[in-house]
Amino acid sequence: MIATALRKFSAPARRGGTGTILALRPPEPDLSGAPEPVRRLRSIFISDVHLGTRGCKAAALAAFLRSHACESLYLVGDIVDGWRLKRAWFWRPDHTTVIQEILRKAQDGTRVILIPGNHDEALRPYAGLNLAGVDIRFEAVHRTADGRDFLVMHGDYFDGVVRYAKWLAHLGDWAYDIALWVSERVCDVRRWLGLPHWSLAAYLKRTVKNAVEYIGRFEDAVAREAEQRGLDGAICGHIHHASIRRIGRILYCNDGDWVESCTALVETPDGTLTILSATGETLVRERPARALATM
Repeated sequence: MIATALRKFSAPARRGGTGTILALRPPEPDLSGAPEPVRRLRSIFISDVHLGTRGCKAAALAAFLRSHACESLYLVGDIVDGWRLKRAWFWRPDHTTVIQEILRKAQDGTRVILIPGNHDEALRPYAGLNLAGVDIRFEAVHRTADGRDFLVMHGDYFDGVVRYAKWLAHLGDWAYDIALWVSERVCDVRRWLGLPHWSLAAYLKRTVKNAVEYIGRFEDAVAREAEQRGLDGAICGHIHHASIRRIGRILYCNDGDWVESCTALVETPDGTLTILSATGETLVRERPARALATM
């Protein structure tokens, strides 16, 4: 869990004012020779990193965070995989690097908001507190530069399996882990043959009928919640399926994950929402409202 992962950086806690702030020792200066951030963004949204698992692409995320500066960084759940760490401890140095990069951004003035998901749900009782400069919340409403309001949440609330049959969710997590392991072995063979990357887990999501229907129902439920609250859109994670699409009048956004697709949702200085790859390549960009109005 994040609290466990951060403990190695901890200094004595201090209490003051109306809230509790845990003071952590600042991260060590970055002496790796990495270049300064090459792109300035207004906001970055990432989720489903699953630190503490073998499938986590921590090195890619650390490099992405180093090369992208932002005013606000939203950690939209499942940053550390508490479920997996309870079963067996696994932690690589690059997992620590991701934590350090997040803390460095908070130290440098970035507003960092953590919204726990189901895999790091142990942090939900601490909503309303500040941990090492990271604000922990159940959910948030983000206002874009062009004045639109987006509900930001992990999304597991709309997953009936997670809510009502946790044992089945854990079984599904185990099956997903096996699919990722098989996918990695296939990728090893493809690299040896000089073929491009290919994800078995992503392929199954796109082609298996039940998975496609589940994603559609999930997206509709999230959009409906945002509409009922009178908001302009929703930003979530949970299903590891990056997307920007219009559902009625709601703009539904999912920032993807850092296990399969390695994507982030970002807001540019003018308020445009875009999905970027780990290397900063634009994968999906929202269509301007004026373009939609002419359709």
